[in-house]
Amino acid sequence: MSEDTTVQRLAFWSIFIGMTVLALKYGAYYVTGSVALYSDALESIVNVVAALAAWWAIRVSYKPADRNHPYGHHKAEYFSAVLEGVLIVVAALLILREVWLAWETPKTLDQPWLGLAINGGATVINAFWASLLINRGRKHRSPAMQADGKHIMTDVVTSVGVFAGLVGAVVTGWTFLDPLLAVMVALNILWQGWNVIGNSVQGLMDVGVDTEETMRIRDVISANAGGALEVHDLKTRIAGRMTFIEFHLVVEANMSVGDAHIICDRIENALMQQIPDASVVIHVEPEDEAKLPLGTVAVPFA
Repeated sequence: MSEDTTVQRLAFWSIFIGMTVLALKYGAYYVTGSVALYSDALESIVNVVAALAAWWAIRVSYKPADRNHPYGHHKAEYFSAVLEGVLIVVAALLILREVWLAWETPKTLDQPWLGLAINGGATVINAFWASLLINRGRKHRSPAMQADGKHIMTDVVTSVGVFAGLVGAVVTGWTFLDPLLAVMVALNILWQGWNVIGNSVQGLMDVGVDTEETMRIRDVISANAGGALEVHDLKTRIAGRMTFIEFHLVVEANMSVGDAHIICDRIENALMQQIPDASVVIHVEPEDEAKLPLGTVAVPFA
């Protein structure tokens, strides 16, 4: 099965998983009347909408480059992640509204153990699916899938906290714990929403690869640049699963175009083997364009 088919299938199944979990969590709220469980269910509504957006964005991102988008459609996934972050913030505000109403009129929970059992089953499903999405999202370099998985994992963490807190509320009879837990859920997902938006905006702003990845790229170039004099002005940017790499390659002025092309091909092939979905642009220059004294280092970087 091809990579794009795998990613799109996972995104499609996320919609049904989200709807199943939503139904279970709403059922837990329905039988208990707990505002904390209501907040948990409300976040699952966001999960379903986010899954739909991620599915659409991933499909668009795998479209081939065309006349209007010569660099492809990879950044579409970032729009999905930004939307998910905004929806998380909206859900948090709605939860805080319900907390205010519940605080004014606290009540004893109905059938708490049944509701907690239903919510616990939904949490187990979410934990499994979130782990799968995060792992596959990293493997296939999909920002939308990773954002979706991290959001669902946040839902898992908050659900565990709600479960533990409501057990305490039922045992002690402290009804104020219910809306208090909902406040904690709202604040937590606000923080996660902010992180999702921030990471997505960085992608839209053409953020470069991290330091470790930059050093790996440099090592690959150095190991395969035999015959060149210098490499400088290395630049990178990330767009979805794509990594764009650009640099200048200095060669002897009398080197033929064919020989310089062989060096470029060797470097490009090595980079694409090490970094999936890499796009490499190499600008060849004569030796008088070198930025460091020639002969000091085999392939120096500037």
